[in-house]
Amino acid sequence: MNREMKVDIAVIGGGVGGCAAALAACGMGHTVYMAEACDWIGGQLTSQAVPPDEHPWIEQFGCTRSYRKFRDHVRSYYRHYYPLSDAGRSSVYLNPGNGGVSRLCAEPRAMLAVLQLMLAPYVNSGKLIIQTRTKAVKAEVERDSVRAVTVQDACGDKTTIHARYFLDATECGDLLPLTGVEYVTGAESKRDTKEPHALDGPANPLDIQAFTYCFAMDYFEGEDHTIDKPKDYEFWRSFQPPIWPNPLLNWVSPDPRTLEPTEEALFPGTDKYPLFLYRRIIDKSNFTEGTYSSDISLVNWAQNDYFLGNIYDVPDHESHKHLRQAKQLSYSLLYWLQTEAPRPDGKAGYPGLRLRPDVVGTEDGMAQAPYIRESRRIKAEFTVLEQHVSAALRGEEGAESFADSVGIGCYRIDLHPSMSGRTFLDISSVPFQIPLGSLIPRRMNNLLAACKNIGTTHITNGCFRLHPVEWNIGESAGYTAAFCLAKDYTPREVRADKNKLTDLQKLLKEHGIELSWPKVGPV
Repeated sequence: MNREMKVDIAVIGGGVGGCAAALAACGMGHTVYMAEACDWIGGQLTSQAVPPDEHPWIEQFGCTRSYRKFRDHVRSYYRHYYPLSDAGRSSVYLNPGNGGVSRLCAEPRAMLAVLQLMLAPYVNSGKLIIQTRTKAVKAEVERDSVRAVTVQDACGDKTTIHARYFLDATECGDLLPLTGVEYVTGAESKRDTKEPHALDGPANPLDIQAFTYCFAMDYFEGEDHTIDKPKDYEFWRSFQPPIWPNPLLNWVSPDPRTLEPTEEALFPGTDKYPLFLYRRIIDKSNFTEGTYSSDISLVNWAQNDYFLGNIYDVPDHESHKHLRQAKQLSYSLLYWLQTEAPRPDGKAGYPGLRLRPDVVGTEDGMAQAPYIRESRRIKAEFTVLEQHVSAALRGEEGAESFADSVGIGCYRIDLHPSMSGRTFLDISSVPFQIPLGSLIPRRMNNLLAACKNIGTTHITNGCFRLHPVEWNIGESAGYTAAFCLAKDYTPREVRADKNKLTDLQKLLKEHGIELSWPKVGPV
């Protein structure tokens, strides 16, 4: 079956950026189609099971109005529908999990419910059509414009989407090769970008950050929930990367900032950092007694970062192999925790750890999709470099000021180990702006990047890839497409014309998008 559909704007990819783009475009009165490969929309927040990584000022400023609305709604969702304890009810900034990584660690299903509620008026009015378990498989391009994109659902049925604008919000930039948009992957050469931390030698398109299959677990001391021994357990049990001080399945791993061997623990009670609290999404003390029988934590640790091979721009059999092996790594980590992990009491293993497939919405217990840190990136009108955002290079001057700012973001330049064997890079950055030029391909007229596939480098991807930044990118892409449709402009024309750019920026500010930072320090 192959059908046709016509809308104003097509958003391919329903992750964080895709949802924000759809909200913006629909809010401007346009018809929108959104395709998402997973069962759940929401990307990092839901199907990848990654609580939001955010900057220290997030409760006061430094994000878009709609992202703040999303955060507020997640808290309201718990307040309205969950039996909170006195401690939970009295918390002004309720953090359901009290996890160390974020001020808003919550269940993926709660995040999903809020996204669906925010999009519901447009879905129910017919302005927004969402297809899940659906991927782009073909594109029709005429000269420098995309005319249509064909998507295929899980049943094999195809739909050809005709639209005036196409936004690529896929996790890996999947629309770029289909449409012929020029893009880069991997690490650039210092010779080309002059970035201090770029490669000394030639660029390496395969030098891509690790991806991770996250999973949820809870714990019951005295019980045994040990999973079957994973098929590849012996391999992962003995695997020691050259950049690691010991086998990967170990409490000791490199500190991302200093690279010194650092020992961690599972639970509080020692002088080591307790990893169970790191991405804890349910702290049962926030709820009335009996609501949860255990705290729940998401596992996205250094120990289950997979960096033995990439999953895009490689043959399908190779992609499938690395996806399978990445899952095996995560299963092996859990099995090691359950059976062999050293405990402070001198025993080995925590068999009371229980895998929670229901939390992530799968049968096998792994997240619906791997957490992708680094996508294909467009060759953009403007590419953000380390020199624009590095605290060491910018000093008190702050980040480079961009006249075409369409938003702001803030996070450290945080790179995980890469497929070529390079170790962590975690250095301080300064709060930065998102330039419109980084969303615009050099040649294509009606396609915008709407997530972490914008014009960054391997280095600056490390601070532009986080949840609130991706939301801002997607939202600004949605508003930019809507603005161009209303005015019959192209994004490139808007960026090149001061008056048109001013009008777009005025629209963005009216809809709650901050374009510059107050005076704050580095992170």
